[in-house]
Amino acid sequence: MALNNSIIQFKPIGVFRTEYNILTGAPRQGILMPETKGIIEIFPQYCSCLKDLYLFEYIIVLYHLNKVEQWDSTVNPPASKHEHNFGLFSTRSPKRPNPIGIANVKLECVNDCFLTISGVDAFDGTPVLDIKPYLPSVDFVLSNRNELIEKKLGHHDENFITDSKFYK
Repeated sequence: MALNNSIIQFKPIGVFRTEYNILTGAPRQGILMPETKGIIEIFPQYCSCLKDLYLFEYIIVLYHLNKVEQWDSTVNPPASKHEHNFGLFSTRSPKRPNPIGIANVKLECVNDCFLTISGVDAFDGTPVLDIKPYLPSVDFVLSNRNELIEKKLGHHDENFITDSKFYK
């Protein structure tokens, strides 16, 4: 059964509350900037889902990159010194057919329907789709191959993407 034309709908469970917006930019990878702070505001109908979440130090947040307007099959990440474009699925570009963000964040505090977090990289008002606990036994994979290619490709020193065209 082909799903090419299927419509999949998600309903946000909450939103990010951060100091970042399309004009200020956001950290490229929040986990690499643990000093970045924010709040996830969970909508009232989902607050009971937060039971026992406080037991975890880190959580995984899935969110909708709602400022992204287009995508290409190949990209050259901002500030990249590479001469060729990479296949989109070989990058962490937010410009994707389904602009879904994923972040590991540190859970500082759970207070009613509000999660205080650090290591955030989302714009204020970004819709949150799901939250899962980070479990090292299943979420951490030691891969020499991935580590070697990450070093070979290099990382980008730019801490924020401040060019609003990047999201369009």
